[in-house]
Amino acid sequence: MYPIIHILGRDISTYSICALVGVLAVFAWVYFLPKHRKTIVKEDAIIAGLISAIGVIVGGHLLYAITNIPYICNVISHYSNFESFWQFVQYLFIAFGGQVFYGGMLGGLLTGYIYLRARKMNVSEYSDLFAPAIPLFHTFGRIGCFLGGCCYGVEWEHGITYTRSLDAAANGVPRLPIQLIESGFNLLLFAMLAFFFVKGIQRGRLMLIYLMTYAAARYVFECFRGDLIRGIWLGLSTSQWISLIIVLCVMLYMVISGGRKSARPAGQPAA
Repeated sequence: MYPIIHILGRDISTYSICALVGVLAVFAWVYFLPKHRKTIVKEDAIIAGLISAIGVIVGGHLLYAITNIPYICNVISHYSNFESFWQFVQYLFIAFGGQVFYGGMLGGLLTGYIYLRARKMNVSEYSDLFAPAIPLFHTFGRIGCFLGGCCYGVEWEHGITYTRSLDAAANGVPRLPIQLIESGFNLLLFAMLAFFFVKGIQRGRLMLIYLMTYAAARYVFECFRGDLIRGIWLGLSTSQWISLIIVLCVMLYMVISGGRKSARPAGQPAA
């Protein structure tokens, strides 16, 4: 596709443009939608989102490095071959150069949770607000992946053939546009969660619904991915393992929280 476009004499990544559009869309959602919940303060939501963004960046890079553990081990084992310590560091940092969605998502959720708890804000209410925002951003992010030629799909005779992807392995072979399929899924997921938020459906549980739904879908999407820079552990990709863990954790949480509600004496308010 078009990984780089030229604007005013500058080379700009199409993924960066799509990511910026996604960020603006999320900002619009967080800015205008709190009016549907009197318990949510718009300014606090924006600050929480900015704090979470730090976790998104750090978590995304860390998980990318985990998928590149063989490369890291190889660099460390050949330390004596480098001319200087700084050259060694430069090669090592290559392993942290990319981003993995799951790492960013989990990093953002953890950072946001810590911030909300530290400020004694209502975690369930603010998580309801941010649950639709995640697939909204991801919709544009996957379009950026498609245009950039990364995260490509398996070979498919009716697929799209890349000629300009920065990943040489993607070029010259018709491939399933799995990025656009996942983008469309995220858009539908956003629409569903946004409807729930506005109507007050499943209040306090929208983030759980998002995590369960996306994790299950992502496990399936991974079966149609053709890129190999994802980490393979016992036959499953890193994202598939994370998807399984997320589904199990959400189910366990729902069982435990449901048990607590059942065990509460009649008439006793929730803590």
